[in-house]
Amino acid sequence: MKISGVDIRPGNIIEYEGGIWRAVKIQHTQPDKGGAYMQVELKNLINGRKDNVRFRSAETVERIRLDTKDFQFLYHDGDMLVFMDKESYEQVSLPEDLIGEPAAFLQDGMDVIMELHEERPISVQLPDT
Repeated sequence: MKISGVDIRPGNIIEYEGGIWRAVKIQHTQPDKGGAYMQVELKNLINGRKDNVRFRSAETVERIRLDTKDFQFLYHDGDMLVFMDKESYEQVSLPEDLIGEPAAFLQDGMDVIMELHEERPISVQLPDT
């Protein structure tokens, strides 16, 4: 679904420059000269890179909806994290840096929600406790 650059909100997942990005912070700016724009801090969900981008109201981006699936965290294997699909029992290994800081809070047997884009794991949501 296409949305205007000024309609981006924190938490939105967008496709930008061939990558999948999550909007982390936004700031609407109305300069004295020129049109308003949205300053957006983006985090690439594939490689973790961050970028700051200005979007004008005339620009559009593709908003992406991620699929979610229930997984269970099994164990650490070096710098990899092993999860199991709770429906098919298939195991998936993800690099620890893909998860980031929340990886430190994972416990064996913990139920998590994995976000997928075209069947590819993008991120993991820990339970609210």
